[in-house]
Amino acid sequence: MPVDRAQVKQVLQAEMERFAETHAGSRRHFEEARRSLLGGVPMTWMAKWAGGHPVFATRARGARIEDIDGNRYVDFALGDTGAMAGHSPTALCEAVARRLGDLGGATVMLPTEDATWVGDELARRFGVPLWSFSLTATDANRWALRLCRAITGRPYVLVFSHCYHGTVDETFVTVDGGGRPHSRAGNVGPAVDPTTTTRVCEFNDVVALEHALAPGDVAAVLMEPALTNIGIVLPEEGFLDGLRAACDRTGTLLIIDETHTLSAGPGGCTAAWSLKPDVVTLGKSIAGGLPIGAYGVSGDVAERIESLQDADLVDVGGVGGTLAGNVLSLAAARAVLSEVLTPAAFAGMPALCDRFVAGVRGALAEHDVPWSIVQLGARAELAFAPEPPRDGGASAAVHDDELDQVLHLFLLNRGILLTPFHNMALMCPATTDADVDRHTEVFSELLSALK
Repeated sequence: MPVDRAQVKQVLQAEMERFAETHAGSRRHFEEARRSLLGGVPMTWMAKWAGGHPVFATRARGARIEDIDGNRYVDFALGDTGAMAGHSPTALCEAVARRLGDLGGATVMLPTEDATWVGDELARRFGVPLWSFSLTATDANRWALRLCRAITGRPYVLVFSHCYHGTVDETFVTVDGGGRPHSRAGNVGPAVDPTTTTRVCEFNDVVALEHALAPGDVAAVLMEPALTNIGIVLPEEGFLDGLRAACDRTGTLLIIDETHTLSAGPGGCTAAWSLKPDVVTLGKSIAGGLPIGAYGVSGDVAERIESLQDADLVDVGGVGGTLAGNVLSLAAARAVLSEVLTPAAFAGMPALCDRFVAGVRGALAEHDVPWSIVQLGARAELAFAPEPPRDGGASAAVHDDELDQVLHLFLLNRGILLTPFHNMALMCPATTDADVDRHTEVFSELLSALK
């Protein structure tokens, strides 16, 4: 049966009061921060947390965070994937200390052997041979789109409705219920209406995809192999094969953004599902949360890039940045990929997520609550619907801000953090069975309270 909405409001009010009592220090620091920080936070999205203000962190290690009031949390948010390796794993700390200490230098505008090692490892994991580095996945996606437009001579890109690829201008476009494209709600100051640069259709809709690519003027499809920032939306059988075939027929390049879907395994969905992208983009988690992004290209794409006559790839042509490929980020990436986010770690993390999902489904069944949960390797996400949505529009339609608030706040008040933007939980190498079981216990307690 559905939850009782009157009870939801009552529980939420009680949790707001509990949060205020146990997070007075965070509230005080939040008010003080308003003097110099826009929105009271170092980046505006940090205000998203339930409770009216974020908790202020003091330390983090493994899968644990402690706040300024002394509250301790099991962290299933993990920096919205940035800390997929866990907070400050030993190998990362030692590599950063060695780079800054004995070896010296954070950025020297010169390559090191770490860069070659990371490039070789990413080529092995993802099957595309040549790599370049940025500071964020946003930059990697932005530069990949520039390169694809340059080598194809085509003006458009295609994305899926309610996708997320960082702050790439072209991607803030959705379709309405009638299939009409429009700038995404809340899009801040777009330079141009994104419908002038971008074609868009719903995920899992091969017919709409083929129609959008048919004119032959789309340079690249930029996609996650499973949507992850509007809930997890998995590809239906045949969709990814149909996508690759449509790209081949129309000469459209395929960019797969594995920033979040790395949760599927050491080589993300690309390796796990034997995908054949022309370009792969990555970010944040491969350096343990230090700033990094990367894009890898196929041999054919690399040859086409190298044959460009007038493109300035080494100075002010719009691809690159002074801190991109810095030695500190690459030392961190080598440590994380070689010693933390290893194939062995990826064998354990999905098993923990299996346990997490089983616990949630058991609690939903016990309390007869018609919600669902979807898993992608080490990542899982709750949806307030009996069946998992099949596209971004359907997933957006089941969003429920009040339920979001009560879920996140109830868990937070009992020492469990989920990603604030949505109901995502991620396992890291430091997550334990006890952490997962604690979530199951508190989640079941919440369902009982709501009924």
